[in-house]
Amino acid sequence: MAGPNVEDYLKEGIYGQKEIKPDERRKFLGTLRERVVIALTQGQVRETGTYSQVEEQMKKYPNAQVFLNGNMNYQYLSKYTKICSKYDIEYTMVTNKEYNSELGLVLAVDEAIDKEDIYVEKKIIQPQKEEKKGIFSKFTGLFKK
Repeated sequence: MAGPNVEDYLKEGIYGQKEIKPDERRKFLGTLRERVVIALTQGQVRETGTYSQVEEQMKKYPNAQVFLNGNMNYQYLSKYTKICSKYDIEYTMVTNKEYNSELGLVLAVDEAIDKEDIYVEKKIIQPQKEEKKGIFSKFTGLFKK
């Protein structure tokens, strides 16, 4: 098999580098379906709290990477970035101005695992711990004594 010729270089310069399954990569935030461990829709990411299934899969696949939909508001994504930091999982914000995927979070590995059920349907949500920070929060400790 011959190597790339001048015509191949010209085509790559004009049209960009050839991609395998570009539609699939757009849907799964830059990765392929066969590499996905778990995926959440944008609506699921916007819900209060986090899905414990995502955290369980992060523990199970410590070399995985999280792809977050950069078209979403960061306030919804930040709770998952904190979990990524907790387990030292690398995450990437993927922003595609031409296509907004219905997925909000994708946990994927580098090799094909062909997992059958990647979508989370059951709502096992861990409540998010919220700290009250107001003017009087500093003084509440004084009055408890």
